[in-house]
Amino acid sequence: MFKRRSINRQQDKQSQKVAVIDSPATLFNVIFGVLKSLIFFFICIFVLLGVLGIGIGAGYFAFLVSDTNVPTKSELISKINNSAQISKITYQNDEKVSDIKSDLLRTKAASKEISPLVKQALISTEDENFERHKGVVPKAIIRALVSDLTGFGGASGGSTITQQLIKQQVLTNETSYKRKANEILLALKTEKYFTKDEIITAYLNVSPFGRNNSGQNIAGIQEAAFGIFNKKAADLNLPQAAFIAGLPQSPIVYSPFDGAGDIKEEDNLSFGLKRKNHVLFNMYKEGFIKRGEYEEALSYDITKDFKPQENIQANTSSFLYQYAFHEAALKLMPIYYEADGFKRKEVEENDAKFQRYYDIATQELRNGGVTVKTTIDQKVYTALQEAEATYAPKIDDGRGTIQNGSAMIDNQTGRVIAFVGGRDFNSNQNNHATQTRRSPGSTIKPLIAYAPAIDVGLIGSESMLSNNSRKYRDGHKLRNYSGKKTTGFETVREALRVSDNVPVVELYQELLKVANPKDYYDKMNMVMDEKEFKYESIPVGGTDYGPTVLEQTNAFATLANEGKYAENYVIDKIIDSEGNVLYEHKVKPVEVYSKATASIMNDMMRDVVNKGTGVDAKKYMEEMASGAHKGDWVGKTGTSQEFRDYWFIASTPGVTISSWIGYDDNTPLYKEWDKRNKELWARLVTAAYMTNPDLFKIDKKFKLDTTVKKEKVSSFTGQKPGKVKANGYTQQTPGKEITSLWAKKGPEKSTFRFGIGGTDDNYKDAWNNPYGSVTSAPPVTSPAPAPAPTPAPVQNYNNGYNNYNNGYKNGYTNYNTYNNGYTNYNNGYRR
Repeated sequence: MFKRRSINRQQDKQSQKVAVIDSPATLFNVIFGVLKSLIFFFICIFVLLGVLGIGIGAGYFAFLVSDTNVPTKSELISKINNSAQISKITYQNDEKVSDIKSDLLRTKAASKEISPLVKQALISTEDENFERHKGVVPKAIIRALVSDLTGFGGASGGSTITQQLIKQQVLTNETSYKRKANEILLALKTEKYFTKDEIITAYLNVSPFGRNNSGQNIAGIQEAAFGIFNKKAADLNLPQAAFIAGLPQSPIVYSPFDGAGDIKEEDNLSFGLKRKNHVLFNMYKEGFIKRGEYEEALSYDITKDFKPQENIQANTSSFLYQYAFHEAALKLMPIYYEADGFKRKEVEENDAKFQRYYDIATQELRNGGVTVKTTIDQKVYTALQEAEATYAPKIDDGRGTIQNGSAMIDNQTGRVIAFVGGRDFNSNQNNHATQTRRSPGSTIKPLIAYAPAIDVGLIGSESMLSNNSRKYRDGHKLRNYSGKKTTGFETVREALRVSDNVPVVELYQELLKVANPKDYYDKMNMVMDEKEFKYESIPVGGTDYGPTVLEQTNAFATLANEGKYAENYVIDKIIDSEGNVLYEHKVKPVEVYSKATASIMNDMMRDVVNKGTGVDAKKYMEEMASGAHKGDWVGKTGTSQEFRDYWFIASTPGVTISSWIGYDDNTPLYKEWDKRNKELWARLVTAAYMTNPDLFKIDKKFKLDTTVKKEKVSSFTGQKPGKVKANGYTQQTPGKEITSLWAKKGPEKSTFRFGIGGTDDNYKDAWNNPYGSVTSAPPVTSPAPAPAPTPAPVQNYNNGYNNYNNGYKNGYTNYNTYNNGYTNYNNGYRR
């Protein structure tokens, strides 16, 4: 009985439980309790994650600003109120070339000189919380950070007016998180040191506002008011104030004027007008203006207030200013793109990136208070300009202005001592020393053919080259300069001295079998397409993309510097306004040719100046009697197809100096102008020498390197003397014993085909007439099928060049693959 009651009670309890659970109210309470617990759990998790995130963020922020040198109050005030610092370019002696022209016209205005409407318009559009925040708006920063990390949320910058002021005046334009962290830190500091009115006044005085009616870039509210509406900043009406306040977001896009100062076409003008309306709406929304004022301003025709276009005077800068400014910008660029994590190749191969960082660098040059110290010798540079201005008009031929480009380089360092950019900068701003690319003519021969062939041991100074008539692959005849006769063989030394074309083309074709001349050019940063190295005409100047005068001068300085290339440079150092060195050039020589090769080339090019195609230049120097002619000059002449270009480049142990002349449109010059260019070169040399003779190292001589091999060879074969079987006769090599200079290997034993190039018939003719005037074979020294003829008397021996006249000038004509479409090519200021 007791047991049954107990069971019944348990059943009653279970029934009660089921009843309770089945109750809707009870079920709701259970679910709510569970959800409440879960929500509480997740809130705890989120709070913990938030705290953790804040901690990590704070730690990262502290890391980013850990090495920031926070300016003092006076330093910060000075930087913020400094709307622009004047930069300058100097000569090597620190004398000023020129102040660097700012690209911005800027006029400061005091707070009371600025209409309150402008300040209200700016606040309502750029920073509606300006009066309430302490320099930054945290939620705006977080929103911008999330947008940056995820790619969602639009282009919300999250910057207050205070932050924008700091970015413009204190920091750079790089986009790294470190820069952003410093911006936040300094904005907080700024709010402590400045009143709100001081901050907004400073912002309005430094911000860019697009262009004025002359097409000039303008900055500062006063310049904007005058340049756009011809008013003072205090006198702007509501729609004018709104228009100007909208400009800083995108000054060039919203500007009413184009680059020439003309009012833009309607479609482009509409961007600025819409922006003005947007600013007016923000002013109404923020309560700065009433509805009636808003509607009245919307209907106002502001276009009638824009100033009409006005012309400004042309730029009167110099070749030196433009060249130094551009080179300085290139040297500063790495500071900014490396800070953003980019490498040089990434920037140079991306036009947008290159332009962006080039613009940042130029902005620093114009407004950063930097000093750009050049390598230019002030007195020598001035002397060259005066000499060019005095004599260059004499190179004109009555058909127009013949341009001139010249460069003077220190052989050991690559330092640009001086240059001539052209006849008149005001009429032609193209720098003919650093920008114009022209056919190098025969000045290419030592660099691309002779020196590499000597360097690999293919030839010695007295090796024989064919000068026999031949054709290019396309059937066009290869000719020597001015139709000079092509026959027989001549030594490497002689072919270079008189600048014959056929021998060097023959040599180059043989060189391509054992070496790649491009390797030498690459080491000297010489720009040439790989395909051009295969052109038959390339060793006589047949290039689609010729060198600049400066590049070609630098290449000859390499030979004068024992074969070591020291890259030319015109910027010695760049120093910021506080004396810190931002950039300083370091000389880093690169071996291009061996010392032996360079010394052999200089030994042969001495003949070019003393008794070859360059003899006129030496004669002119002697006539001018400055003493410069006493130097150990080595060099090379050059003439391009149809006499479009004349070159002369020569070196002493101290310097290399060049002169090029030609028409910008490739009009052929007269043949006699070759001498006029050499006289111009001599006058430039004389002017430089009389100003600073120490640069030339006149007391020093080019010497053969100790590693040069001096080998005895036959003057007939250029090979070692010996017995040779030729035309059915075994005979002793004719000619006298001479010394041939070799950098590698050495001469082989004399053979029937003793030279480079030529046909078997050419060699048969040579062996049949080894003494020039002798038409019969030399004596037989071993049994032969026919009696040996008697040799000609010794006095008739003429080294194999019967009736040879060495008075011909250098050059080449009529080679087919030459493309002359490179005149005035501008290399885009890339390095």
